[in-house]
Amino acid sequence: MSIEALVFDVDGTLADTEELHRRAFNLAFEQHGLGWRWERSQYRALLAVTGGKERLGAYIDALELSTSERKRLHERVPQLHAAKTRHYTEIARRGDIELRPGVARLLDEAQRAGLRLAIASTTTAVNIDALLQATLGARGLSLFDVIACGDQVRAKKPAPDIYRLALDTMGVPPERAIAVEDSPNGLRSALGAGLWTLVTPTFWTDGGDFSGAGLVLPSLGGLSVEELTRRATAVAPPNAVQALYRGQ
Repeated sequence: MSIEALVFDVDGTLADTEELHRRAFNLAFEQHGLGWRWERSQYRALLAVTGGKERLGAYIDALELSTSERKRLHERVPQLHAAKTRHYTEIARRGDIELRPGVARLLDEAQRAGLRLAIASTTTAVNIDALLQATLGARGLSLFDVIACGDQVRAKKPAPDIYRLALDTMGVPPERAIAVEDSPNGLRSALGAGLWTLVTPTFWTDGGDFSGAGLVLPSLGGLSVEELTRRATAVAPPNAVQALYRGQ
């Protein structure tokens, strides 16, 4: 069966954006006088929670607070997240972001091969727009047939909802699509929707459980669309190529 579409995650997959998100969160905390600061190791652990608002909520729940103070902070989550989004888009539009190695080439190859492109991300539409404009310019949005965002589904990754939405909107069955992810939650989401999945971890997700992935690589730099689709349609055990990432 032939492959018709590639479905990409955004944060960590198209671009290694998590440091920018961390900086944006810290700017929002400073702006609102909270005295919080998320260090890299702390933020890496917090990324186990998918979604910015959900991440804020989990952080607040872990603090030693009175019931009334916790309730008050939870009520501020939408305001804090909106401030964080504004800071992130400002950082992105200054050009402080770039695609991961091999991504632009893979997108171009996929287009030339007649494959459809989609995004399945739990981030906001505003963040996706800022990233695509900053890295791909005016053609960024037009490259993708479908852009499915986190606020369009009830359950975020690792639930499969966002991938199902992208596939249903395109009208492509899961066995004819490939997911490209960077995190364990993203992988679980894609697998739950029935997609063969390529994982390219970053500092933020390296060492995670990627069992079930069809292929795990440090980057997309040396992988052609032809090779990717060949692997996705080959009959092979799902973890047979995991050793490529481990360097074995």
